[in-house]
Amino acid sequence: MKENMEERAERLALYILENRATVRAAAKKFGISKSTVHKDLSERLPLFNRTLYLQVKGVLEENKAERHIRGGIATRRKYKGM
Repeated sequence: MKENMEERAERLALYILENRATVRAAAKKFGISKSTVHKDLSERLPLFNRTLYLQVKGVLEENKAERHIRGGIATRRKYKGM
């Protein structure tokens, strides 16, 4: 994914907004690391598209607030044999 970093950041942001995806899911979809996704969205995106950054920030904060719930559900499935 050696393309324009601004374009990649914008594509990541749109993917996360459309799918309400997590950073991990976006990284897997685009074949890049979670660190790269974070850097693109938190450092590069605000420099050239502030409104898109603010929208994505809301989704990421929502995901962060819910992650303990998703972790608990995953653990429950693991031990119930689902």
